[in-house]
Order: sequence, then structure tokens, then C-alpha cells
Amino acid sequence: MENSIKPIGVFDSGVGGISVLRELVGQMPGEDFIYFGDSVHAPYGTKPLEEVRQLTITNVRFLLESGAKSIVVACNTATSAAVAQLRKMYPDVPLVGIEPAIKPAAMYKEDSCVVVMATPMTLKQEKFQNLMQQYKNMADIVPLPCPGLMEFVEHGVLGGEELTRYLEVLFASVNNKKIDSIVLGCTHYPFVKDVIQGIAGDRVMIFDGGEGTAREMKRRLKEAGLLNQSGKKGSVKFINSLDTDDELKLCRFLLTYKR
Repeated sequence: MENSIKPIGVFDSGVGGISVLRELVGQMPGEDFIYFGDSVHAPYGTKPLEEVRQLTITNVRFLLESGAKSIVVACNTATSAAVAQLRKMYPDVPLVGIEPAIKPAAMYKEDSCVVVMATPMTLKQEKFQNLMQQYKNMADIVPLPCPGLMEFVEHGVLGGEELTRYLEVLFASVNNKKIDSIVLGCTHYPFVKDVIQGIAGDRVMIFDGGEGTAREMKRRLKEAGLLNQSGKKGSVKFINSLDTDDELKLCRFLLTYKR
């Protein structure tokens, strides 16, 4: 199989990375994709670093053995834990991780308050701490750990009273701040963006890293001569470690979900 017609591998700890997959499909509709979600081991954001690293390496290896020509690690926690090591292991594979969109949020408004919603693991990692330090002089960056939020999306709960109450309690801890923007630092969170917007208010701008990640993968594939030039519409194959009909149905639903 020629490299240009091999699929792009997309990995996430569950179904959240489908928010990134949507951006990838939008920017590269002619590509085939193979998406692997490790819902059996979700959430990654509350696990020890070494466990997350080993799970990520194992699952990326699976995608490469399944014929992927490139890899998108569509999970902030997995990116923080393993992407540097993966790049050493696979130096010839175009490999892109996702990171919280702190830069555009910090540049959005002068001397603003930026709340970064993410898993506890992502916020503790050196990669995130370095990113925050980089922009601390441009904005007041407030980390907001969100244990339990990704599980709502994993169970297909994208709205409703329970989710709204969870987010109201979460934001109560930062209600002394005049928030200008919110960074969605987990790929699950864009699926509940409307609920977050409703609680934060219309004046608050919300950022996530999906579009930039897709743009970077397209650039790297073009640079490597691996973009599919056939002109045909691509396909998406879902694999999930949970391997149930309901899980695969949720994956297909999220790919076409319209807020």
C-alpha cells in the first residue's frame, strides 16, 4: 500500500478525540482515518504518568501496525505524557500531539483572564507548566482541574441538568475572576462547549486546539509528500477498546454531531 493512501491514525483515551477528528476530516476530506479510542482505560487524566505513557505507546504502536502513515495524539494528557518519547521511537513518522490553546487565548485580549479547563494530570505535567509560564506575562492564566467532566462525554451526556450542575459548581471556584476567555484543554470538552458557554456568558471567548492540530498534521503530510491526492472522498474507521455496539454508535454520532 502506498504511503499516500494509507490512513491517518488518530488516538485518544476515549471518544473525546473525535472533536479533533472532525477538524481533520474537515481540512483533509480526501484522507482515510483510523480512530482508536481506549475507553476501557478512560479516564487517562487521573492516572499515574508512567501508566499513561505506557498505554499511549501501546496504542500508537497498534495504529502503526494497522497501517497508519501518521499519528495524531488527540488527547492532551497522552500528549503531555508520551509525545516526546514517541517522536524518539518513530522519528520518520509524522506525529502531532495536541496542547491547550493558551497562546491564542492569551493574545485574544490584553491583560485578560484566561481559565484553562483540563484534567488534573494535564495541569500537573511539565509540558503544561512550561506553556503557562510562556504566556504568564500576557494574561492571568488560571488552571481549572475538571475531574469527572470527560466521563459525561464518554457516556454520551452532552447536556442536561446533571452536567449543568456539575459545571456550575466547577465555575463557582473561579467566580471571583472576571473571565475573558476559556481554553478547553481536553478533547472531550468541545462536545459540551455550549453548556460551558451558557454558564460563562456570551462575552467569554472559548478556544480549543483541534483546528490548529489538524492544520499542523496537514502541513507535515504535505511536507513529507504523504497527502492523498486521489481526489476521492476518504473514509473513517472506528476501533474502541470497549468494543461494544453502543460505543461504536456513540463514535459515529459524535463525528456528525451538530451543536
